[in-house]
Amino acid sequence: MSVDAISLAVFQNLFAGVAEAMGATLQRASFSPNIRERLDFSCAVFDRAGQMVAQAAHIPVHLGSMPASVAHALAAFPQMNRGDVVVLNDPYSGGTHLPDITMVSPVFDADGIAFYLASRAHHADVGGMSPGSLPLSTELYQEGLILPPVLLRLSGWLNEGVFTLILANSRHPEERRGDLEAQLAAHRVGEERLTDILIAHGTARAQAHAAALIDYSARLTRATIAALPDGDYAFEDALEGDGQREALIPIRAVVRVRGDAMQVDFTGSAPQVRGSVNAVPAIVQSAVWYCVRLLAEEPIPMNSGCFQPIEVITQAGSVLDPYFPAAVAVGNTETSQRVVDVVLGALAQALPDRIPAASQGTMNNVTVGGANFVYYETIAGGHGASPLGDGLSGRQSHMTNTQNTPVEALEMAYPLRVWRYHLRAGSGGDGLHRGGEGIVREVEFLTEAVVTVNSERRQLAPYGLRGGQPGQVGVNRWVRRRTISALAAKATFRARAGQRLVIETPGGGGWGA
Repeated sequence: MSVDAISLAVFQNLFAGVAEAMGATLQRASFSPNIRERLDFSCAVFDRAGQMVAQAAHIPVHLGSMPASVAHALAAFPQMNRGDVVVLNDPYSGGTHLPDITMVSPVFDADGIAFYLASRAHHADVGGMSPGSLPLSTELYQEGLILPPVLLRLSGWLNEGVFTLILANSRHPEERRGDLEAQLAAHRVGEERLTDILIAHGTARAQAHAAALIDYSARLTRATIAALPDGDYAFEDALEGDGQREALIPIRAVVRVRGDAMQVDFTGSAPQVRGSVNAVPAIVQSAVWYCVRLLAEEPIPMNSGCFQPIEVITQAGSVLDPYFPAAVAVGNTETSQRVVDVVLGALAQALPDRIPAASQGTMNNVTVGGANFVYYETIAGGHGASPLGDGLSGRQSHMTNTQNTPVEALEMAYPLRVWRYHLRAGSGGDGLHRGGEGIVREVEFLTEAVVTVNSERRQLAPYGLRGGQPGQVGVNRWVRRRTISALAAKATFRARAGQRLVIETPGGGGWGA
């Protein structure tokens, strides 16, 4: 089957268009502001061997780890039927954390399964010990409903038992129903679009171009690595406690570049901890692959080929490869960001005039739940400055690509009132190029609610590079009638009506003296 540069570009866009159509359907049909407004979801196309062929430009931490979910789904159900949909969220079976529910479905031609589709969406609540399912937990069982790979649809028929079980474990079952049905609708649209491609171009031609795309991405990734000077580059940073104990948790990496291959070795990172900052290996791999893609001189199509030249080593029993049932709720959001900071810090030694200073290094997770509502948000901050200019202000960075929840949408959907939402002046680090500014967000609770904050960079500032100054650390405050209390980086409390939460997010590091 002949493949040329033009046909390869055509199929690259055809496959990506399927994932984009799935994402558009999921967004428009969803019920929760977290999916509809913040776009906290991802969609992708896989070949019949379970290799990722194309993705929509959604969430980096989802898409780098989604192949592990697909692999576990195919291992559990190697002989899927037309109309089957597998659902899972178990972090130890390819997931990231329990609120991220993944669906996998086959696409058939006349001879059998030709491709697979996958989607992952962050559901605002899947049970657990606190609203929002990102608690200060000490084991996975406290974080919500655990779904190993199970069939949610069987030959097109909804598995009412599994569906009802998921709804029964959420504090907002009707919102879960709407979001799950939106995900299923996304798979129907993806199947229609991909089937049209198979009819128009033929399955053999589509599969040949899928394989060629994977090879093309592998070649581009190898060329990117080959442009780096050979050597060993080490860096260390730390997490600021695990929600159970206020102690630094070191993360160490050695990046070894040899020709067109790279090894990233996290041996020596902290042992797994009691709290929920442990990260499963799929998250660590996602963060590493993301960092390498940042180095490319030209865009690399995101698929399984990007992963082939890179080896990631984690130690079993460490904070980056914990034993079941270690708590992992915010390993996906916080630890992934620190892994990026560590890998980029190491690569800055190889490419001192290309790597930016550290961005805010946290997702500033806020979950609020009360009677019949659960609100989840990650709050943006400052980007690190780079050799090319100042860092961006008030933006999500690195492992998250979500938008914010607009004030109007937030106040319409929840018993909350936003008092302040603006850039945090002066929070970016000084330098030849200045780090981006963080954000100040002050929210009043109009009813009683349980509030959980999971954040980082409240002690250790985002680092500057080449003589640039670090960005300012973030600040969390609980405002009551007569007192203002400083909150730890990870905290939970029961708020009364009229009280407020203030989050001031970190600024990015500066670059250059």
